[in-house]
Amino acid sequence: MEFVALALIGLASGIIGSIAGLGGGTILVPVTLFVGLNLGMIPDITPQSVVGLSVIMMIANGLGSTLSYMKVRTIDYRSAFLFFTASIPGIVLGALVNKNVSLQSFNLYFGILLIVLSTLLLTRKYLKPIRWFVDNGKKIKFTDPQGQTHIYGYPIWFAILLALFIGFTSGLFGIGGGTMIVPAMILLFLFPPHVAVATSMLMVFLSALVNSISHISLGHVPWLYTIPVVPGAYFGGMLGAYLNSKMKSDTLVLVIRIILLVFGLRSIYEGIWG
Repeated sequence: MEFVALALIGLASGIIGSIAGLGGGTILVPVTLFVGLNLGMIPDITPQSVVGLSVIMMIANGLGSTLSYMKVRTIDYRSAFLFFTASIPGIVLGALVNKNVSLQSFNLYFGILLIVLSTLLLTRKYLKPIRWFVDNGKKIKFTDPQGQTHIYGYPIWFAILLALFIGFTSGLFGIGGGTMIVPAMILLFLFPPHVAVATSMLMVFLSALVNSISHISLGHVPWLYTIPVVPGAYFGGMLGAYLNSKMKSDTLVLVIRIILLVFGLRSIYEGIWG
């Protein structure tokens, strides 16, 4: 039963992560902990092993999504590689810190992160974009497949600091970083949303490669559980990217954000009273 549950979790994480640019780990980590420990379906799961499982899953999810977004030419490759390169030290540091985190502490801090992220995502459309970063940074001109030209940009120093922080949370909690980088790209750097999501998924894929090396070396990856999760996440990522280009996903993304808020509150409860 745990293999069936993990395959479904991997598929759902891949679809949802790719549609919203989250990377899938934000869904897989809390759902796997809930199904594994609260429902007792995967009793040997730990914060370290679920993070190890998540980073391996994000390789498949990120690859499937990136290949799909490459076909529709909505990836800003220069920005993706800059954010990825700057995030590497943070990823390694986060993985090392994760090694000594207890389940209760993991739940508490991860819950706080989920609430902050879900609140940011829920209020994103009501926040006014900030032009300062574009006006005082490197400007980028991007023409999308529909022929529309977009101007956006960022100060290099700020992008590096932001990517370092996102890399640390990615290594610590096993999330892809897309949940944080996408709102930043849209609100601060004025990326068009479809370019932000596609660029985020390439960063998620590259970051997951480095993240996986860190967690494999620390012995955090439950290889048996990757068998059902990886194929589900790969095909889920491709399906999510397809749906992202074909449908108005506002309602689905709203549901995702509410789910993150609920899981965040549950995780904090488990961290304090669990």
